[in-house]
Amino acid sequence: MGDVFIMSSHTLSDAQYHSQASAVLARIEAQVDAWLEADIIDIDTHRTGGLLELVFPNASKIIINLQPPLHELWMAAKAGGFHFHWRNGLWQDTRDGSEFFACLSAHASQQGGQALTFQP
Repeated sequence: MGDVFIMSSHTLSDAQYHSQASAVLARIEAQVDAWLEADIIDIDTHRTGGLLELVFPNASKIIINLQPPLHELWMAAKAGGFHFHWRNGLWQDTRDGSEFFACLSAHASQQGGQALTFQP
């Protein structure tokens, strides 16, 4: 892995945003594929450009959407909507500072009915 650059959201260029945000979607897809291969849980994924939809066995959804003009990631889960900005080398919730993958893991676990952990 390469070096992690610590920067505030104010210094993230458009190219850096696209690189970081696209990597998030790729990590999520890879984890969901690994769970399917290991027969842990069958979550359907549908990706259209910067939008990734996760459909759980109970038909509930989590939607991750890139917001390039704002340099944010948006997540819509059963519990509500969340916005994340790149700060200090992490995607952090704009309201409470929680880390994106921890938040995604919590909502996926709740909606999937079992412990599911996404790693940054």
